[in-house]
Amino acid sequence: MFDLFGKKKKEDQKKEIPEEPTESVVEDVKSEETEEQPTRQSWLQKLSGSLARTREKVAGRINTIAAARRGIDEDFYDEIVEVLIETDMGMDVADDVVKKLKREVAARGAKDTAEACDLLIEVIGRELASDIHTPGRDDFSGGAKPVVLLLTGVNGSGKTTVCGKLAKRFIREGSKTLIVAADTFRAAAIDQLKIWAERSEADFQGAREAQDPSSVVYDGLARAKAEGHDYVIIDTAGRLQNKVNLMNELGKIRRTVDKLVPEKSVQSLLVVDSTTGQNAITQAEVFGEVAKLDGIVLTKLDGTARGGIVLAIKQRMNLPVVEVGVGEGIDDLVPFDAATYARSLLGDLADDEIDWRSRTGYSD
Repeated sequence: MFDLFGKKKKEDQKKEIPEEPTESVVEDVKSEETEEQPTRQSWLQKLSGSLARTREKVAGRINTIAAARRGIDEDFYDEIVEVLIETDMGMDVADDVVKKLKREVAARGAKDTAEACDLLIEVIGRELASDIHTPGRDDFSGGAKPVVLLLTGVNGSGKTTVCGKLAKRFIREGSKTLIVAADTFRAAAIDQLKIWAERSEADFQGAREAQDPSSVVYDGLARAKAEGHDYVIIDTAGRLQNKVNLMNELGKIRRTVDKLVPEKSVQSLLVVDSTTGQNAITQAEVFGEVAKLDGIVLTKLDGTARGGIVLAIKQRMNLPVVEVGVGEGIDDLVPFDAATYARSLLGDLADDEIDWRSRTGYSD
């Protein structure tokens, strides 16, 4: 996963950010007033902290299970499956994880439940490991600019907010960024996105009156090429996956992007509210049919105990979670880290430095 560190920048004006009706947005005054830039360690700590509710459910139960048993038996495994299902991992995925845990226990000769729990962390981390990442500056080699991020999802998932937070990160890193407002259904949506663009100091491409969304995207990409933008972030209209006309429109937007930008320079990301649980799988299935999804941005992870949905998405859809919303501040969108996620399910990050990435097969 590529980390994006940025240049320091002062904000000379605070603005309230209106948001989609189902979301609450809190002004991140603290992050605006300080000039400290997010670091990889701070991102990992935020990711771990966002899993507090899930960890409370998982770690407490598993610790109780482990303490009640001296050895590893079938009842132990059955109870682990139950705990994982409660996090919205899903029965099939939880069963698969425990089957792999059994194989690891046998292969390593583990004798007690504490060892089994350590192996459970490794299994989960290995299952989540992926080379997919939010594009970074290294992806510009070979004339690949602009890198296009096409954001899709249902109303209230947080697409507009994600656009602004990604733009802020890219601008801090020194990359020229254009935000394109392809949500032409709501005039307010364009206004919201424009404010986010101003706040992040990104360039903005809005829609003319009654302009077709795919035409807005065409204009934005043409401008990005002409003006040398590194990134184009496209915000599409929030749509329910059962609305045929809207989904057809999304397909048209994707075809427009494909005509103008090489496929290797495009990442289609589905923004999903983690509190929706297993419904996220249905969303991924339907959106994937029209938008060629590359990954998931999972928002509001800090507000749910259903953190197991991360693994469910990866297993069922073979789609990685690449970014995670861990709060309402402008810096509270962090790159997903498989090893940190796996460890955080069963406890806080340890003080000692253990190379969990090499043990899980995860690499940056």
